[in-house]
Amino acid sequence: MKKNVNSDKLHALLYCVTPPTEEQRKGLLGFLERKYGPSELEIVSDPSLKGGFVLHAGADVYDWSVKGRLRQLRRSLDIGNADADNVIPLLKEKIASFDLDRKSEERGKVISVGDGIATLSGLDNAEYGEILIFDSGVKGMVQDLHPGEVGCILFDAESEVGQGSTAVRSGRTAGMPVGDAFLGRVVNALGEPIDGLGAIERAGFDPIETPAPGILDRQPVNKPLETGMIAIDSMFPIGRGQRELIIGDRQTGKTTIAVDTILNQKGKDVICIYVAIGQKASSVAQTVETFRRGGALAYTSVVVATASDPAPLQYIAPYAGCALAEYFMNAGKDVLIVYDDLSKHAVAYRALSLLLGRSPGREAYPGDVFYLHSRLLERSAHLSDAKGGGSMTALPIVETQAGDVSAYIPTNIISITDGQIFLESNLFFSGQRPAVNVGLSVSRVGGAAQFKALRKAAGTLRIDLAQYREMEVFTQFSGDLDEATKEQLVYGQGLMRLLRQPLHSPMSLSDQVITLVAAMEKAFVSVPPADIKSKQREMLDKFSAFHAEIIDEINDKKTLDDDLRARITGALAEFGMIS
Repeated sequence: MKKNVNSDKLHALLYCVTPPTEEQRKGLLGFLERKYGPSELEIVSDPSLKGGFVLHAGADVYDWSVKGRLRQLRRSLDIGNADADNVIPLLKEKIASFDLDRKSEERGKVISVGDGIATLSGLDNAEYGEILIFDSGVKGMVQDLHPGEVGCILFDAESEVGQGSTAVRSGRTAGMPVGDAFLGRVVNALGEPIDGLGAIERAGFDPIETPAPGILDRQPVNKPLETGMIAIDSMFPIGRGQRELIIGDRQTGKTTIAVDTILNQKGKDVICIYVAIGQKASSVAQTVETFRRGGALAYTSVVVATASDPAPLQYIAPYAGCALAEYFMNAGKDVLIVYDDLSKHAVAYRALSLLLGRSPGREAYPGDVFYLHSRLLERSAHLSDAKGGGSMTALPIVETQAGDVSAYIPTNIISITDGQIFLESNLFFSGQRPAVNVGLSVSRVGGAAQFKALRKAAGTLRIDLAQYREMEVFTQFSGDLDEATKEQLVYGQGLMRLLRQPLHSPMSLSDQVITLVAAMEKAFVSVPPADIKSKQREMLDKFSAFHAEIIDEINDKKTLDDDLRARITGALAEFGMIS
C-alpha cells in the first residue's frame, strides 16, 4: 500500500483466506519487483473474501478473490430492468461470455458520506466526471479533485454507502441510454423507465456531456419551428437550431408555452424532448397526460428529475435529455428540447458545490455557473448537410423574482441564448394569455427563418403594440383625449385581444396570416373587445367554408403576394368586416 518508512521498498498487502505457500509468496514478490521495484509483502487474513486473494500494491488492486469475481460478474450482467421473457437468455449469454478481468483496478475507500456526497481516498488517477462503482452497486460521479481524495456525487440512496465502503473506477463518464424506443416513454435522469411500461430497448449508450458542434459543423438557422401561438410566430419567430429563452415570474404561463409548442409539432416531423427539473411529481404527471391527450406522446420523450430526487439527479437531468436529443439530431432529424427549468437546475448545482466545499460567489453560486449552462445550450445547433442536416432547438425556461431579469441566473442565460420571450405578471393577471411583453421580448435569429407570409402579414404589428403600451397610461384620461388617440387606443386593445389564445389551442399558419391581415386592415376596430375572439373564430370558419382555396394556398406556398392579399381583403369585404 505504501513505501516502507525505513526503506525505499514498496510495502504491499496480500489479503487472503488461506496463506500462500512459500513458492506462491516468492512468485508474488517476483511480480511486484518486476513491476514496482524492490518490494516487501505483508500477509493479512480476510475470511470475507470466501477464497482466492486480493493484492494491494500502491494505488493498484489485483482482485483474484471469489468475492471480487462475483462483483465483476454482477457488473458484467448489468441487465437493468429486463423483462421476464428476455432475462433468462440474457443471463445465459452474459455468463457464457464472462471472463474474469485480471488487470489491476484502482480502488478507493469512503472517508465520509452525507447529503448525496461521498469523499474517497486512494483514487489518485480518477478523472473529473468519471463514474465510480461502489461495492453495494451504487454509482456516483467524480465532481471534485483534491490531493489524496476525490468528491463524488451519488446517483442512488446514500444509505447503501457508508464510511469504509470501497469503490472502483469504471473508466467511463456518465452516459444515457438512447434509441427510438424512448419516444412515448417517461424516464428518470439515468434513462430508467418510470412509467410502468416495462424495459426500453436501447440502441446505444451516449455520454451525457459531449463537446458542442464546431463552427464548420453548423449552418445558419433558416427553417422555422412553429409554436402555433400567433403572438410568438408573428413577432418573435423561432428557427430550428435556435435557443429561445422563456422567462418570467412564477405562474405566468412559461410551461404552457413550451407544452403548446410541443403539441403543435404533431405531423411536422419534429422529435420532442421535455426535461422536467425539480418539479412536483403531480405537475409532471399532468404535463404527461396533456401530451397523451393531445397525441404528442408518440413523438415525445419525457426526462424527469422531480423535486424529491437527489440534487445529483437534478444536476445531470438536462445533460441526459440533451444526449437523447443529440442521438436524434445526429440521425438527421429535427429535435425540440425543453428545459423546465434551469433556475432549479442552477439551485441544485449550487447545493452540490457548497456541499463539495467550493467557494461561493454571487448569490452563493459557484464561479463556474455560467459554464454550467453555456456548455449545455451550445450543443443546440442546425448541423451542416455534411453532418446530416439535423437540428436541435432549445427552449430553456427560467423563473424570475418580481420580474427582475437582471438577476444572476437570468442574465447569464440571456447572454447565452438567441433571444427571450418575457412573460409579464400584470399582463397575465389581466387576462392576456400568453402574457408576452412586446418590449422586452426578442428573437435574434428567428426572423431569418420566419415564413414570408407571416412576416409580410404582421407588417407593423410590433410597432403598433409598442405604441399602444406607451399610450395605455392615458386611458384614465379618456375624456380629454383627441379622436386620433382614442382610435389608436381602441385599435391597440383590439390587437391585444386578437393575440389572446386559449390553452392548448395552436393556430395554423393560414389562420395566423388571415387574422393578421384582417387586423392590419382594422377589421376589428368597430367590434366590442369582449366579442373580438368570437368574431375572429366566425371569420376563420367563413374562410374555411367559402374560401378554402385561400387557406390551401397559404399553407402550401407559405408566401403572401399582393394578389393573395387582395383576395383575403376581398373576402373580408364580402363578409362585411371592412368596407
